[in-house]
Amino acid sequence: MSAAEVFCADRMGIARLTKMAFDGVNLRPLWHELMAKASDDVRGAGVGMDLSVIAQLLGDQGTGLAIQKEVLGYHRLYRSPCAAQTPDLRILALAAEMDIGGNTPIEFLLEGSRVELTTLYVVPGSPLPSPLPAHDVAIVVAPDDDKTQETLDEIERMVAKWPCKILNPPMRIRSLDRDRLYRLLTSIPGLEIPMTARLARADLAALDEASLSRWLDDGAFPLIVRPTGSHAGRGLAKLNTASDIAEYLAERPEAEFFVSRFVDYASADGLFRKYRLVCVDGVSYACHMAVSDEWKIWYLNADMMLSEAKRAEEAHFMATFDGEFAVRHARALSEAIKRIGLDYFQIDCAETKTGELLVFEADNTAIVHNMDSPAVFPYKAPQMHKVFDAFVAMLYDHAGKPQACAA
Repeated sequence: MSAAEVFCADRMGIARLTKMAFDGVNLRPLWHELMAKASDDVRGAGVGMDLSVIAQLLGDQGTGLAIQKEVLGYHRLYRSPCAAQTPDLRILALAAEMDIGGNTPIEFLLEGSRVELTTLYVVPGSPLPSPLPAHDVAIVVAPDDDKTQETLDEIERMVAKWPCKILNPPMRIRSLDRDRLYRLLTSIPGLEIPMTARLARADLAALDEASLSRWLDDGAFPLIVRPTGSHAGRGLAKLNTASDIAEYLAERPEAEFFVSRFVDYASADGLFRKYRLVCVDGVSYACHMAVSDEWKIWYLNADMMLSEAKRAEEAHFMATFDGEFAVRHARALSEAIKRIGLDYFQIDCAETKTGELLVFEADNTAIVHNMDSPAVFPYKAPQMHKVFDAFVAMLYDHAGKPQACAA
């Protein structure tokens, strides 16, 4: 086969560019430098995809997505940076055309490894590049999102006859939608997950105490509401009474929402503790712990950097995870991981006042990274590399290659 037939455009990639933005680097000079190199052919496709990422990191999602759409119109195979000049393993990621927060950012997980990552963006209705680049294992990184259903359908048709192992198959990714996840996990002993219903805007507007049981068997105000497809707290709110609904909808343009009952998971000291676990090949690992006096918590709004006490608690959580948290919830976690059935995914969770594992969501696309300052978070790098090593070991195992190659 000729080089032209299997050309994979090289790019700086999401991990490197995100790390630059995270560290406070001004990306505008790089934007102008790459713009001078941009061209509307396959040789310039990698530059175009990097420009798309930079635009989004600078807050201009519209421009970033427009550039991505244009570039994917003429090229769909991209190679990320690899630590090894001659890789020991090659992985092909099957991605969707969407914003930088959509597809699983596995570039971060391959940090320092001898694994080469090539990403194929699957565009419904467009034929696959032929031939595809050689690879030892493939993984679906597209998310379960309202915008990606056709892409997942396309991938599902493709992987039925794929010549090598496919990790994270589409049918399993679809089970992560909040209402489906509830049905999947609700009967697990030691695990609590509030019933979640999907409501059209008009149905949410008409919701009241009398009609609540139509949607939620365990429903009661206060309720948690969020737009379908939202992450990182976007549009997330607590509705204390039915009278709060109109005000909430006045500020939200979306057509569809998830609703569930509110669970007060505050600890005895009044603080809320939310955990992110990473599940790799059937094993759970600590990813992070956020502590806040607010129920609506995710890592960035918990101000972990500003509190030595919170960081000490997170460090303890990571250091003792295998012998404490994972043991307390061993049966619930084992069954949840088995039912979800994905090779790699994340669980956001807490503990109820009675000690059960409270599951908020499961996701295959949350960012797992080692970007935090080692001076402020000295305990994080060893834990993140433990996760990275497990991910890389999983790739070798499913590719049928000896683990020694990962060193």
